[in-house]
Amino acid sequence: MADAYHAVPITERVYWVGAVDWTLRDFHGYTTRRGSSYNAYLILADRVTLVDTVKKPFKEELLSRVASVIDPRKVEVIVSNHSEMDHSGCLAEVIEEVRPREVYASPMGVKTLAALSPSLSTGITAVADGRSVSLGNMTLSFMETRMLHWPDSMFTYLQEEKLLFSQDAFGMHLASHERFADEIDTAVLEYEAATYFANILLPYAGLMTKLLARVDSAGLSFDVIAPDHGPVWRRNPGWIVERYRRWAQQKRAKKAVVVYGTMWHSTEKMARYIGEGLSSRGVPAKVMAVDAFHRSDIAYEMLDAAALVVGTSTLNNNMLPKVADVLTYLKGLRPSNVVGAAFGSYGWSGEGASQANEVLKEMKVALPLEPLRVRHVPTSSDLAACRELGEKLADMLNA
Repeated sequence: MADAYHAVPITERVYWVGAVDWTLRDFHGYTTRRGSSYNAYLILADRVTLVDTVKKPFKEELLSRVASVIDPRKVEVIVSNHSEMDHSGCLAEVIEEVRPREVYASPMGVKTLAALSPSLSTGITAVADGRSVSLGNMTLSFMETRMLHWPDSMFTYLQEEKLLFSQDAFGMHLASHERFADEIDTAVLEYEAATYFANILLPYAGLMTKLLARVDSAGLSFDVIAPDHGPVWRRNPGWIVERYRRWAQQKRAKKAVVVYGTMWHSTEKMARYIGEGLSSRGVPAKVMAVDAFHRSDIAYEMLDAAALVVGTSTLNNNMLPKVADVLTYLKGLRPSNVVGAAFGSYGWSGEGASQANEVLKEMKVALPLEPLRVRHVPTSSDLAACRELGEKLADMLNA
């Protein structure tokens, strides 16, 4: 086996043996400009254990890293924390090559893996919430984390090291040679962790709050958090836990996001004046054209924004396709505690703004104002009304 890849020690008995994907630029419709990593971990216990595998094309990288520490055929136990295929894509092949004595997954994980691959329909043992497994000189315990972010998700805790293998929680999409968060610029960590939460975990914010409460009540403490994407938190893991706690509560800042799509710049003029109205009353506004910003960038800004204002021209009796795309995406992410409004310029029938308003209603965005519609090019009085709309929304946030 090639010597190009080497394991990275996390502790004296735990190694990172994952893979780095430098080219990944899209993950479920979320733009990953810095790539990602698929993290797997090797535990050198009496019974050598592999926690998670990697995306199928990276199998050889995984096994090469394992081989840099120990003969892969000495792996006796494999734990699958999450069956999504960026973590289980090569699981069947690794099992075939390594031939472990036991493979563990959550009860839902056993079902999901069987559905994903016929070769995984047998030989996997379900570990219930709260169960422990002895590795001889070390012990693993398991906590189901259903819908964070798949029904099968679970945490694995290595008791002797106070090390949490957290699957997709506490991670980020970030390709780097640095394996530890303390080796990476804090601004990068803050942005990528928030972007990840906003685009992947926000729909499950309520479940995340409950999970953190369970962790607190169980008295679990972590010296290290090892997620399935991004760097390992070996120093001050509470930094990322507290951010997750805050993001999950969806406490809003005095901030607005004005999203718009325009055909001949009339809706763009309206968006700018609405933004001016908001900012004039002390509410910073991020004005984002759907032609210039990706949907995942807008989701990131909405992580803490208290207002969402959506503008669209009308095309073929509908809102613009890119605006519909963004609204469909945001609707799936389910931000809460948000106030908003809709607006737009039109030439003929003018349904676009009303349709955007209906989607905002479906998202349970509070809509104290009627959609603001302008025919053709906005006049000075139209633009004054746009500014006033922004001012009114700001006053509501300031109240």
